[in-house]
Amino acid sequence: MELVLFSGGAAKAVASGLQGDFEAQQGCAVSATFGAVGLMRDKLLSGEPCDVLILSASLITALEQQGYVVAGSARDLGSVATGVAVRAGDPAVAIGEADALRAALSAARGLYVPHLGKSSAGIHVANVLERLELTQVMRGRVREYPNGATAMRELAAATGGGLMGCTQVTEILYTPGVKLVGELPPGYGLDTVYTAAVCTQARHPELACRFVQALSGDASRRLRQHSGFKLDS
Repeated sequence: MELVLFSGGAAKAVASGLQGDFEAQQGCAVSATFGAVGLMRDKLLSGEPCDVLILSASLITALEQQGYVVAGSARDLGSVATGVAVRAGDPAVAIGEADALRAALSAARGLYVPHLGKSSAGIHVANVLERLELTQVMRGRVREYPNGATAMRELAAATGGGLMGCTQVTEILYTPGVKLVGELPPGYGLDTVYTAAVCTQARHPELACRFVQALSGDASRRLRQHSGFKLDS
């Protein structure tokens, strides 16, 4: 029996961390695809089979209203901040307030980001650059990738100085070769709630419900916190 998961990249560490035990306990296999939340939504809407979704809460709500998610099945995993990264061996940059962030971005030779139109963090980065009046300044220096995990891997592999990345904190934390500088400063940050839910066309709805519970229940709290999720007390 195979359970199919489409998930935003921010939840990869949690889903992957639970996968082995869940497969052993339930006698199943979990086939997981991770990427920008907009791209994962589009895969579902195109008709690709899916049992469980982990997307931003707003997308899950919209999909439930459209009949793609089982009503009442959604469970929040917690919220994830958007953060700034540099390569593991590079010095940290000052980003504690708007002027410092503007200066750091202006000086950057390259900014590695997820899809600026399909990912939660990418859409937010585009808005931040606009608010800081850096959209034109950074043109040609923004390195855009399909998702945050890919952007961070490319940042880790890049050479030369003056490189930064910006994506979900969870994606920074699970990528070798990069380090988290910090969250975006007050007034420019974004905390995105991620939610797991069962698809209405799930081939294994009962198994999907159990996986949603494993992702969001008390047993996974420590894993979610360690992965960079913020949880309600």
